[in-house]
Amino acid sequence: MHNKLEFIQNKIYKLSELKLIVNQWKMLSKKVVFTNGCFDIIHRGHNTYLLEAAELGNKLIVAVNSDESVRKLKGSNRPIVDEYSRAFNLASHTYIDAVIIFDEDTPLNLINELQPDVLIKGGDYTLETIVGAKEVLSYGGQVEIIPFLEGYSTTNVIEKING
Repeated sequence: MHNKLEFIQNKIYKLSELKLIVNQWKMLSKKVVFTNGCFDIIHRGHNTYLLEAAELGNKLIVAVNSDESVRKLKGSNRPIVDEYSRAFNLASHTYIDAVIIFDEDTPLNLINELQPDVLIKGGDYTLETIVGAKEVLSYGGQVEIIPFLEGYSTTNVIEKING
């Protein structure tokens, strides 16, 4: 149990550590996939999206909005789950290789620093609205939009709980 717990905790990185890991992956010709989001209450829609993202490369990085960042995006009653718990929940997935929490309004700094091979966002985005798309395409990376699984969203889960 203790070793498994450490394994999961060790998948949550600071930027300086993650840059080193990404460089190692790239030296081993691994295709690095990057996505980001709040991932407040993880549901089937999230899991399907993340599994599909993982299929597009060898290593999946998930950047998680900090609590403060979520409040700016979603309002003062969010997040429901704190940032470390959200990161831990994501790191618990076997198909996610690295998780990082970010404070900025967008993950542009992370994308510029890590230079993933593939940038992924969900179906409510277009190529023009994806932060970092232009940068990833500029160095030969690819940008993919994965359609949402209909009927699954954190907002729906919260509405159901609140009755």
